[in-house]
Amino acid sequence: MKAFIARNLYGLVVAGSVSAFALARAWGLSLEGVVLAASVATLLVAALLERVMPFDAAWNEPQGDTSTDAFSAAVLIGLVDPALKALMPVFALSLLRGLDAPWQVAALDAPFVLQVIAALLWIELAKYLSHRWHHRSPSLWWLHALHHGSRRLYWLNNFRFHPLNHAINSLASVLPLWLIGVPVDVLLAVAAITQPVVMLQHANIDLRSGVLNYVFSTNEVHRWHHSSEPSEANANFGSALVLWDQLFGTYRHRPGADRPRSVGLFGNGSGYPAARSYVGQLMSMFRPDCCRA
Repeated sequence: MKAFIARNLYGLVVAGSVSAFALARAWGLSLEGVVLAASVATLLVAALLERVMPFDAAWNEPQGDTSTDAFSAAVLIGLVDPALKALMPVFALSLLRGLDAPWQVAALDAPFVLQVIAALLWIELAKYLSHRWHHRSPSLWWLHALHHGSRRLYWLNNFRFHPLNHAINSLASVLPLWLIGVPVDVLLAVAAITQPVVMLQHANIDLRSGVLNYVFSTNEVHRWHHSSEPSEANANFGSALVLWDQLFGTYRHRPGADRPRSVGLFGNGSGYPAARSYVGQLMSMFRPDCCRA
């Protein structure tokens, strides 16, 4: 059974989420509710399987990071995401005020599936570019370092993000689609595809996803991105897909090697105060030496 799960978990959760979305759309049910349910279910499965078939048993033990991860999850889910959801459409409408209707792209008359594919590729490209930018810019790295500060990977790492880092990613990827009038149903369909992948991305589960490692940013692939060695970590920037990594030459996968030697910040972390509390890490961006070391 474990071998079956190891080979097929990614395919099962993505297929299950997309199928549930398609049925909900056909039956007139809440699409947002289905996406949320699929995400929560995947996260719960990940938390359970970490205990049953861990990749590294030591990663199941707290390392002084649980409170930071939990705090970050509460802030993102309880404050940042609701604020972005409420304000992004308003911001888009204010930008569009006074513009002619042709700004709304005619391709939106395309079949639903084609709209979803186009939106998926754009969102993944925008997040890929934003992610690379956060690694290259010292100021943005100071925001992104919170995500890389943990010395283990497990299910709650999914939510370990600086609010500004999360907001930049969301605005870069979704706001342009709001501006051209992409329907909410299309955005939710993209989420139905990507959210299960992201929910498993940091999971401490011993998976062997095979060919899917060349399509999705699986935990096998993403693990290398969290290496403490820059030569290994400056790769696999894709959010849910690794297609743009493949195109731009930043894809790294080593099937013969299970893991990097260690995960976490590079070297001394460029002075980043990873040992401080969640609030302390957020406020460190105002330190005089921020982003310069």
